[in-house]
Amino acid sequence: MSPPLFEPLALRDLTLPNRIVVAPMCQYSANDDGSANDWHLVHYGSLSLGGFGHMMFEATAVEARGRITHACLGLYSDANERALERVVRFCKASGNTSISLQLAHAGAKASHRIKWDGGQPLGAGERPWAAIAPSAVVTAADTPNPEALDRAGMRTVFEQFETTTRRADRLGFDMLELHGAHGYLLHEFLSPLTNLRDDEYGGSRENRMRFSLEVFAAVRAVWPADKPLGIRISASDHADGGWTLEDSTVYAHELKALGCDFIDVSSGGLTPAQKITLGPGYQVPLSSHIRNKVGIPTMAVGMIVTPELANQVVAEGHADMVELARGILLDPRWAWHAAEALGGKAAYPNQHARCRPDLWPEAFPERDFGDPAPNV
Repeated sequence: MSPPLFEPLALRDLTLPNRIVVAPMCQYSANDDGSANDWHLVHYGSLSLGGFGHMMFEATAVEARGRITHACLGLYSDANERALERVVRFCKASGNTSISLQLAHAGAKASHRIKWDGGQPLGAGERPWAAIAPSAVVTAADTPNPEALDRAGMRTVFEQFETTTRRADRLGFDMLELHGAHGYLLHEFLSPLTNLRDDEYGGSRENRMRFSLEVFAAVRAVWPADKPLGIRISASDHADGGWTLEDSTVYAHELKALGCDFIDVSSGGLTPAQKITLGPGYQVPLSSHIRNKVGIPTMAVGMIVTPELANQVVAEGHADMVELARGILLDPRWAWHAAEALGGKAAYPNQHARCRPDLWPEAFPERDFGDPAPNV
């Protein structure tokens, strides 16, 4: 029997051949006003050949001020769309995995330097811009207060999510994910630590969920009905007085009712006061809780590196998919190696198929491959 990690999974009309997902990973390389370039072509083009069940493109801003840095990917202009089309075209024509885009707005965490340049807020001579948020508060020291969104500003952001969704569909993405985690705009509306509004978008949990649920519903309405749509959440702020797993469970029920197809379960990222114990699979219990309490497919994330742990997460019902980020940067052919380790099958492009170990068994005399299988 195929190991659980290599069983197919259907989400609407999309079927993943296995449960291994390349997580969205910011590349901080779109230096021309958010437009993709050769780096993205090589990065995503290479990963698209690796036999993964699915690949997500990085957090992609729905407007210029929604970028974290000047180098963040965007899909808010015709130029952005034209540049990204080349990358998508290669992945669709030559890759062996479906692809999705993560739509994002950085909110109060916008207008910063690239991570490897320190990540601090942009200085006066670095073309900074005014960040926006539900309230004019920040949780990190030495960060300028953002501008609190008024109703007109909220409507603008709402419409930008819709417009960018249409662009993503025109480009041919198979699936879409909203970024509602890690202290970015949608998460900032959810958390009582960053949402201090006194209108119907603040105060109670129901009110704090309102904006993100409205954005999700709007995206679902313009995204094709046959294509899956999900959201990444921070299941807990891991901080006193913050968003909790109980809150996330209620939120997930509401998302499911709106047609959400999966929850990508992460956590934290809102405040430096968070307290998290790190280790292999440290966020898996959050995924397990939401999956089994709400009855919705989940993706598990968080230092899942070995094939054995990834397979265990799926086999034990903690998640329907396993997302890897740094583990895949470390080993871009992780799915091939996981298939070898677990006895599963992962797709190889024809140009690379001859490297599959069972097709040149003489190089591995200590192993018994049995009869060679066809390329899958």
